[in-house]
Amino acid sequence: MKIDGACYCGEIAFEAEVNPEHVAICHCTDCQTMSGTTFRHIVPTSAEGFCLVSGTPKTYVKTAESGNRRVMAFCANCGTQLWACDEGDDPGRIALRGGTVRQREQLAPKRHLWHRSAQPWLGDIGDLPRIEKQPF
Repeated sequence: MKIDGACYCGEIAFEAEVNPEHVAICHCTDCQTMSGTTFRHIVPTSAEGFCLVSGTPKTYVKTAESGNRRVMAFCANCGTQLWACDEGDDPGRIALRGGTVRQREQLAPKRHLWHRSAQPWLGDIGDLPRIEKQPF
């Protein structure tokens, strides 16, 4: 599936070829902290299937629990987190951030990753009251 996306301010844009069957939710504690929320929507692509259309992201390199060094790309202007990949000349798979993808409605997660770190109350939120817009 061909997708495209951008950061919030539009300075950085990309295109990619993805397999919707590989979309996941990551519950690792790094994703929780770095995203500022409970989990992250991951849309993986290959380095060959990814094209940076405009802009140059700022990067931060973190060391994962596995010891792998991961490059975290984000927009220096608006702060939008864009993707993560392995450090080095061959980034391997690129984990796009689902919220930056224009076609995100078509990319429902198919699996949970790092579920051992999932917040225990996630299963209880389906019955919470629903408010369609900001109440205040």
